[in-house]
Amino acid sequence: MSGFLGAIKARAKADKKTIVLPESYERRTLDAASAILQEEIADVILIGNKEDICSKAPDADLSKAQFIEPRSWGRTGEMIDKFTELRKSKGMTRAEAESVILGDAQYLACMLVKESIADGMVSGAVHATADTLRPALQILKTKPGIKLVSAFFIIVVPDCSYGANGTFIFADSGLVQNPTPEELAAIAISSAESFRQLVQVEPVVALLSHSTKGSAKHADVNKVIEATGIAKSLAPSLKLDGEFQLDAAIVGDVGRSKAPESPVAGLANVLIFPDLDAGNIGYKLAQRLAKADAYGPITQGIAKPVNDLSRGCSAEDIVGVAAITAVQAQKA
Repeated sequence: MSGFLGAIKARAKADKKTIVLPESYERRTLDAASAILQEEIADVILIGNKEDICSKAPDADLSKAQFIEPRSWGRTGEMIDKFTELRKSKGMTRAEAESVILGDAQYLACMLVKESIADGMVSGAVHATADTLRPALQILKTKPGIKLVSAFFIIVVPDCSYGANGTFIFADSGLVQNPTPEELAAIAISSAESFRQLVQVEPVVALLSHSTKGSAKHADVNKVIEATGIAKSLAPSLKLDGEFQLDAAIVGDVGRSKAPESPVAGLANVLIFPDLDAGNIGYKLAQRLAKADAYGPITQGIAKPVNDLSRGCSAEDIVGVAAITAVQAQKA
């Protein structure tokens, strides 16, 4: 376990939240639920029939979990009524809402978060990202003042002096395909807030490019330059600058050589990639070649914490994301 994850688990334990895991018939999810409960990281809600769920993992200790069976739970009708009200502008009838709530645990889970029965949701071991985030956006919507939901990875590189002792945020590396300058600026500001909350270190934000301070001319470079200007105007107190090549962003000597006037060059711990291709490739290079721990994709911008999982995740991955979600919920 990295020092980062150990610290996150300790913070989760100190102010315990409730996490709903709607993929309750999936073995990895149940193993994770057992570990979360045993480590006292969070309280856990599982959706479905208790007997059927427990039969999927007979050796997992789920005795401390809360089980919600949608057809017999006393508050299901209330959830259906409130979901109907939320979606009535889209023409949803109560009968349609009932079908959704009873038929899709993702939607019921988001209603539990909406109504503060749970503090956050973790899903995606067997669902596509769209199937996890669609109900979250329909029910929870975005945070006040936030127009864009994005995703990041926390990267912890062993024996590394760059960033925050080897800890970085890479964004967006999981959701927004080709952000506009305005969207890239929003991702940068949200990522700085996420870094401050989760790592508890001052964010130093670099918007990345194949150019440093005008060393190359291209429309792709112009996008990053424009995004940097927008972000600076929206968050003038933030340590943020661009455009930077990666080495100029994180390596002190290179940063001082290529951008001597910048307060960010060579010091960055929040790396904003120009598009999803670059962000996804970047985090996987760090994970595979530098043997970095990669936690995510972690979602930012939703009104309450909802996080997606890779369908190739392990039970340990789910535990880690649940701990991060619990910490996000402490300030949600």
